Amino acid sequence: MEPEVLTFTVPTENNKVVFVWNITTQLSEGEIYFSLVEVFSQFGPLYSMKLFPNAGVADPGYYAVIKYFSSQSAKKAQAACDKKSLFQDSPLKVQVCNKKKSFRFKSLELYGNKCQELANYYLGFNGWSKKIIALQNISGLDDEADDEASAQEPAKLRYLCVVEVTINDHEIRSRGVGVAEEVIEKQNDPAEFLSKNAKVQKYAVQKALSSAFKKILLVVFDNGKVATEYVPDEDDTVDCITEEELQGLIQVNDFTWAPLDTGDENDEELLANLSFCEDTLADGE
Repeated sequence: MEPEVLTFTVPTENNKVVFVWNITTQLSEGEIYFSLVEVFSQFGPLYSMKLFPNAGVADPGYYAVIKYFSSQSAKKAQAACDKKSLFQDSPLKVQVCNKKKSFRFKSLELYGNKCQELANYYLGFNGWSKKIIALQNISGLDDEADDEASAQEPAKLRYLCVVEVTINDHEIRSRGVGVAEEVIEKQNDPAEFLSKNAKVQKYAVQKALSSAFKKILLVVFDNGKVATEYVPDEDDTVDCITEEELQGLIQVNDFTWAPLDTGDENDEELLANLSFCEDTLADGE
């Protein structure tokens, strides 16, 4: 079997999504959720796990939608858990999703914390490291050209961050740049400023981590070994200069203010494009 290539992006492939149904009300909703996480995380890191109540026309109970980073993890979960009781008296039903049609989803950057979870699982806690090269307040720098217009707009707190991620055993170094901003509603309120200052710094670091990890690929083999590849963007120069040069070349207008996906996207929208195996449903299996 060919090795699987994993990217540090939000997983959208249908073969990474697992449906679990026939969940009874034997346990509370909270107990069911944590039981599902405990069972299905054994087969690989989870991107998300959603628990839903059955429709009103069905018997009381729940179904779950579990999204893995790896299609191999999804296959292993189905093989090991389908028709097994696990944490309840009656057996669960587990099925990898199948799309009704072929859809292409835009690749979204993975939130920094999720990137770290994925790296920890496949590379180990000591297999990689990160370093913040720059974290600076850039508030107001793009408003200097038009003081009159900026005076009419609410004040914004902005931070720029540059992070370097190193894969220790593979001699890979990847840098990422992140910019975050927050509107200051009460400009004379020190408490609000301190709270949002910490929040913006955190978001800038997370976005920089996402940018750095996005240039790294994980190649996972059947025997459990993992190789890494560095694939920079064509116009990416941030990895090619020294830290000293980078500090002097930072240009605010070169970076996007677009928000980063935090891993809370609406899974119901994805479900509209997915289905169980029709033969399985017809047979009531």
